[in-house]
Amino acid sequence: MRGLGTIINTVLVLAGSGVGYFVGHRISDTVRVTVVQTVGLVTIALGVSDAIDTHNMVFPLVGMVIGAIIGELLGIEDRLEAVGRVLQRRFAKSTSEPAEGKTGKNFVTGFVTATLLFCVGPLTILGAIEDATGQTPQLYIIKGSLDGFVAVIFTATYGIGVAFSALSVFVVQGTLTLLGSFLDSALDERMRIELFAAGGLAVIAIGINLLEIKRIRLGSLLPGLLVTPVLVAIFAR
Repeated sequence: MRGLGTIINTVLVLAGSGVGYFVGHRISDTVRVTVVQTVGLVTIALGVSDAIDTHNMVFPLVGMVIGAIIGELLGIEDRLEAVGRVLQRRFAKSTSEPAEGKTGKNFVTGFVTATLLFCVGPLTILGAIEDATGQTPQLYIIKGSLDGFVAVIFTATYGIGVAFSALSVFVVQGTLTLLGSFLDSALDERMRIELFAAGGLAVIAIGINLLEIKRIRLGSLLPGLLVTPVLVAIFAR
């Protein structure tokens, strides 16, 4: 079934968020912090492993710089946070959750952080290409399992905002799956390598944010994932 992997991934994120929401209070603060830090370290390691595969760091570097400028001009990070605030207010209306204050901030942080962590990376692209074929979506099943586990801890740490990232997963991966055949034919091997290297830099940034070393405006980096393969297509022929 075409798109089955996206559905599985979305359900696993919701399931992990549900577990984190209902039993997360039983996880001590020290455990939550330590696990999130561990996820941050692993995230950085995964990002580095992708970034160092580049054949020429100039492509992901220039692509991400241009993409960051575009992202800031478009206000992508602010728009993502605005979506998170809208979801938070609507959720607060139907529950006793406060819409403002620390809880509201955690909701937005959880939504944005989980959205970017779950939607950025090589598995998102490769999984979409596989999912578009209608074959058993092994990559999205693996990715979904990892996302579900992380969702448990993230929800216990940031709150229910993480669960709404499942909507982002469904929209982003569903769209990419619809474009899967086009992506497979449009991206040659060199373009994929540099795209994944650029994605690796974005994943490193996510890890840095999780470790609270420095807040990086992750949403603004997203256009770089589009710019980098275009630069390869233009200058690496």
